[in-house]
Amino acid sequence: MKILLLGKNGQVGWELQRSLAPLGELVALDADSTDFCGDFTDPAGLAQTIHVVQPNVIVNAAAYTAVDQAEGQPDIAHAINTYAPGVLAEVSHKLGILLVHYSTDYVFDGSGNTPWRESDCTGPLSVYGRTKLEGEQRIAATACRHLIFRTSWVYGARGSNFAKTILRLAGERETLDVIDDQIGAPTGAEFLADVTAHAIRMSYNRTDISGTFHCAAAGETSWYEYAQFVVARARASGHPLKLKTVNAISSAAYRSAAHRPLNSRLNTHHFSETFDLQVHPWQNGVARLIDELLG
Repeated sequence: MKILLLGKNGQVGWELQRSLAPLGELVALDADSTDFCGDFTDPAGLAQTIHVVQPNVIVNAAAYTAVDQAEGQPDIAHAINTYAPGVLAEVSHKLGILLVHYSTDYVFDGSGNTPWRESDCTGPLSVYGRTKLEGEQRIAATACRHLIFRTSWVYGARGSNFAKTILRLAGERETLDVIDDQIGAPTGAEFLADVTAHAIRMSYNRTDISGTFHCAAAGETSWYEYAQFVVARARASGHPLKLKTVNAISSAAYRSAAHRPLNSRLNTHHFSETFDLQVHPWQNGVARLIDELLG
């Protein structure tokens, strides 16, 4: 098996380099790669890369994820999140390649309290969410064989994320205000990489496995409760913190360029049943991350 990984240096892409390597030959690229084009603002270059590399599987971990910045740069977000994945899908369909792609809970409008199913109506609130949804739709429209994994609140030991930000601020400030009315499940990049490798192994020769799947950690929390968990874990490890108080605030009290969904819960039953995997509580992965960062 030959795998082309795009977006190798992101949080998920970094872990995918490890998890995909045992499956066969791995060609891993990022936007600044020189051997082949991995730049998502150069769709012709991406198409040429696929034709030259001739992979059996493409794993796309590249995305424009600056949610607030996307409001002022919709063209760039569209190019990276919508148009380029469509090009990958078109070439994959022509060459018979399996395409693995990652999407987001932001394709939903955040209403209600029920975990979203794959079949639920979408309604993104932001440029980021719209461009990610349109990317999904372009992939599906080509009829290429694909696995789209929608996930939420991704974190990893590499790159920036909420847990790292809370640790840093807790060492600098005595008080933090954190949103308490957005609910989701922090999901580890390591977990996503491992289940992706398993899904590819399982579905590679099975044409009946294709489509969109919700893939996130089990359980639910708010950003406020998530922050409290991170701080408590750090304190339990003996890490010195300046922080004394974490205050819960509403989304309305926090100004941001992009609207974010209040309900980011994802129902993962279809994913677990299809790939015969058990999804573990979000606390397990976050605790491991904090221990790794502070160890």
